[in-house]
Amino acid sequence: MLVSRLRSSLVVLALSSGLACGSGSGSGGGPGPQPPGKTPETQSPVVEIAPAAGSEWYRKAVFYEVFVRSFQDSDGDGNGDLKGLISRLDYLNDGDPSTTQDLGVDALWLMPVFDSPSYHGYDVVDYERINPDYGTLEDFEQLCAEAHRRGMRVILDFVINHSGTGHPWFVESASSRTSPKRDWYMWRDQDPGWKQPWSQFSNEPTWHSRNGAWYYGVFWGGMPDLNMQNPELRAEVKRLASLWISRGADGFRLDAARYLIETGAGGGQADTPETHAFWKEFAAHVRQEKPDAVIVGEDWSTTPVIAAYYGSTKDVPGGDELPLNFNFPLSEQILASLNAGNSTSIAAKLTEMASAYPAGVSDAPFLTNHDMVRVATQLNAHSGKLANAAALLLTLPGAPFLYYGEELGMTNGTTNNDEAKRTPMPWDGSGGGGFTSGSPWFNFSPGHASGRNVAAQTDAANSLLSRYRALIRARHASEALSRGGLKLFTSTKGVSAALAFVRTLGDERVLVVHNLSDYNVTAGPFSIPGGTPEVLFADTNVGTLSATASGWQTTLPARATGIWRLKP
Repeated sequence: MLVSRLRSSLVVLALSSGLACGSGSGSGGGPGPQPPGKTPETQSPVVEIAPAAGSEWYRKAVFYEVFVRSFQDSDGDGNGDLKGLISRLDYLNDGDPSTTQDLGVDALWLMPVFDSPSYHGYDVVDYERINPDYGTLEDFEQLCAEAHRRGMRVILDFVINHSGTGHPWFVESASSRTSPKRDWYMWRDQDPGWKQPWSQFSNEPTWHSRNGAWYYGVFWGGMPDLNMQNPELRAEVKRLASLWISRGADGFRLDAARYLIETGAGGGQADTPETHAFWKEFAAHVRQEKPDAVIVGEDWSTTPVIAAYYGSTKDVPGGDELPLNFNFPLSEQILASLNAGNSTSIAAKLTEMASAYPAGVSDAPFLTNHDMVRVATQLNAHSGKLANAAALLLTLPGAPFLYYGEELGMTNGTTNNDEAKRTPMPWDGSGGGGFTSGSPWFNFSPGHASGRNVAAQTDAANSLLSRYRALIRARHASEALSRGGLKLFTSTKGVSAALAFVRTLGDERVLVVHNLSDYNVTAGPFSIPGGTPEVLFADTNVGTLSATASGWQTTLPARATGIWRLKP
């Protein structure tokens, strides 16, 4: 959303066997290798996460988040548009599994494309019309058709927590206390004085003056909250969802999902029972319209709060509320672990997820998004850490989301506003970056002319772009890697340079080992049934996966990843 916030069975099994992981030595001066069979100094239970229930396409899809304004301009006005995006679809997925030049993603998430007066689009003024900056309804329908022809789905950012003040609904609501749409928004005769709920230290108001009364807008006065307790509005929102599904959309990303229905100040502004009840109602409607349509929730909070948004798995495999939810806490721990060179905080977060998430649900891991400082900036453009980040994202369970440009190592722009997180996509190193023949709506991020662009990385075997392509192909080549469960071997305590786990589905077992440090490591032994290892992905100089008396063992150079399928 616009405003950055402050920031299965899923079973934990205590096993008696010790698993050494992450010792080694090298130029970085790490600890020496552990003798074979030595019990690690710190042990933790082995965590098991079962494969996701349900067979819908999205449970194993790789998603790609697109800010249309920044992706490709087709007419030289400096703004990206839908025709421009269509022209670049082959970069994302050319529809031919045998080729290797496309990224290979399975679905696109379009940031808001509805009519809006702002660059970002989160203050919608017409939910039925495409933003004229981006094109027409016909362009959208063509995009969906072309994406579908290539095997990709398209989901829309559905902003129904609030509208813009220019929306006719709000204009009519504000016009009179007796307006038929007065109750489509929240009004009071006096300012109730509520503050924004995401921080106890926030002093930002949530009630705003208009025409002698006060309306509620949790983010700012330009985005008044819709009153989803109004039955007519609920029906209208469901009608709009049906409309866009009929126009080709394959689902929705739900902005600000935690803040939908407020019942009072403080805790009454987030995660209310009424909010959960509406999402169940909305999800049931979407499933009825299109059984395999996906809904992705932006409920930016702690792991237990996010877990609740899956709802019940009793009657709907994977949850009867929101079938995918962005995993903000895991993103935070991935980045912290990469900077620390220590995998145990990721292991701890996976352990917490295992105990908190309902049985059989699908995670939605990601690195960063449009509200966050880009991953390359947070990792100081460190090539090894960026290589780790790509490998982690594409080997963890769930449906991973990749933010446009992450595959190139794009950093933030040079300003401190949200626009700097959403700069134009650099297709080449020219002045217009291959993005536009005119002047781009916002400056490119640093480095676009010196390697951080598609043209420079496309044919470079060791580029970050080539790495993402190879990892996505490896993921698609294994059902266990794309939609299987996980058994974690890494301790949640102490220091472990390596993060190791096995992904499982039926009889298929895939061992994944990441070295998050700047020195060589020896990882293992891992007690996993299986015969001959088959390499699905391995960085240069990753050692052979060898069988020892205690299990499988390997060595990895700095910041490397190895992925092996263990054949029966």
